[in-house]
Amino acid sequence: MPDAKEEAETADRSSVVGVLNKLANPAMRVILRSPLHALVSGSTMLVTVTGRRSGQTYTTPVNYVREGDTVTVFSWRDRTWWRNLRGGAPVTLRLRGRDLRGTGEVAAVGGEAVAAALTRLRPRLSPATASRLARDGVMIRIRLDEGDV
Repeated sequence: MPDAKEEAETADRSSVVGVLNKLANPAMRVILRSPLHALVSGSTMLVTVTGRRSGQTYTTPVNYVREGDTVTVFSWRDRTWWRNLRGGAPVTLRLRGRDLRGTGEVAAVGGEAVAAALTRLRPRLSPATASRLARDGVMIRIRLDEGDV
């Protein structure tokens, strides 16, 4: 159970990151859809999901690791887009300048599996830092459709 200090740190991170995301995410969406995508597309892609209840599409930039036909993504629990992938759902990726389709699912919430995904995304993270960040993290696994591998 998080103590008061950890809760305050999470709240601080959420408010600062929220402001940065509101500024940076639109710019990243433009860059990743442009001929300049190569500047960032080695580690950042766009993922588009459809809201389960609203039917509205949401596109967000995320960091990823691709291993064959599987793309692994880390997100924060306080984000909402990933919740549409519970139980599996179709997604569209803008990955290295190409639109790819696949099925995304929430693979883990918190814990060592999320820490392992974080370590693959950010190899310079220490195991202790990865474990600490993983407590508030979610690992999403996307299986690319056969024609898009």
